[in-house]
Amino acid sequence: MRVAILSRGPRLYSTRRLIEEGCKRGLDIIVLDPLKFGLTIGTDGVEILHRGEPVTFDAAIPRIGHSITRHGVALLNQFEQLGLYSANTGDSIRKSRDKLLASQILAKNGIRIPTTAYVRDLQDVKTAIERVGGLPCIIKVSEGTQGQGVFLRHTLREAMNLVEALLLTGKAVLIQQYISESHGKDIRALVVGDRVVAAMRRRARGREFRSNFHLNGTVEAVDLNEEYVNVARRAARVLGLNIAGVDLLEGADGPLVLEVNSSPGLQGIEAASGVNVAGEIIDFLIRDVDFADVDVGQLLRTNLDQGVLSLHLKHHPRLVGRSILELFSLGDDIPVFALARGNDLLWNPDPELQLRFDDILICYGEFTALRQALKNAISMGGVPTLPVNAEPESVF
Repeated sequence: MRVAILSRGPRLYSTRRLIEEGCKRGLDIIVLDPLKFGLTIGTDGVEILHRGEPVTFDAAIPRIGHSITRHGVALLNQFEQLGLYSANTGDSIRKSRDKLLASQILAKNGIRIPTTAYVRDLQDVKTAIERVGGLPCIIKVSEGTQGQGVFLRHTLREAMNLVEALLLTGKAVLIQQYISESHGKDIRALVVGDRVVAAMRRRARGREFRSNFHLNGTVEAVDLNEEYVNVARRAARVLGLNIAGVDLLEGADGPLVLEVNSSPGLQGIEAASGVNVAGEIIDFLIRDVDFADVDVGQLLRTNLDQGVLSLHLKHHPRLVGRSILELFSLGDDIPVFALARGNDLLWNPDPELQLRFDDILICYGEFTALRQALKNAISMGGVPTLPVNAEPESVF
């Protein structure tokens, strides 16, 4: 198998380790500079060239730096169109790099994060600080890495001056809750596939509050309990990342996700944990290469007449306590193929299952008939039915 490591630094520790472990396993490893790719897009197909020449490989491990995120995402999207496997997709990297977007996704999925406010005007700063728990507070830009663009401010005047300066440079500014019990330290959990393969605690030196290894912070091994492990796994999962460094704060009430890194460095965590993380990544790649991620949302939109709709029970409390069968009364033709309940996804749920307030029904079929059936279920004005000639058909 030929594997391309997308990296601008072939001599960097992480790149060298991936090459080393790949070669040990008999893989043909090549290092390609992401900025040397050219892309051609047309209705007749798409093409990629590297340094002006065709290039072939079976799988890619992206090591895309923050400064070239936009280009890297475009490149990985092109790979996806060509059916080429990438350990992390362009969309997952895009989501993780935007701290505001990542926070929105994490919070929507019930993953605890420090309270965060997005500000675009100086007049909003005082209110934002109050909303996140008061001073001191963390001020950060929406895009940054290795602790860059992250500041701790103790007074309103200091915070106002900093936000003003950042806004004048066109930065998107976030004001975030300060977790005092985690000052100067955090935990980095390295997720590969669906496992946390290694973890370390990072500590800042001196008066520095940022604990990043690249800011001269110290690292040490740490054994994570099940709660921390599951939070890290879920954070990587909801952002769509197969390889991720999940940064966790040790809050008084349990772990909070601070950030999720799509190209985590390997040097500090291999040294601290003693785990062969590069080997874990290569082994995962070998196992997973035949199962490339699919953008299901885009796939569904290719069919104009059929697709998937969801029904959130919390918006329709009159349906709570009823069964799926009561809602549709369609026997084998019930158009519900999954039910989201908390952190679980129930495939082909039992029609007799009683619905709860936070449930989400995921239904499939022909749009016109499906929308009518769901409207009938919502109104509960009678026994809702789908037209006889409109049998739901899965688009998967």
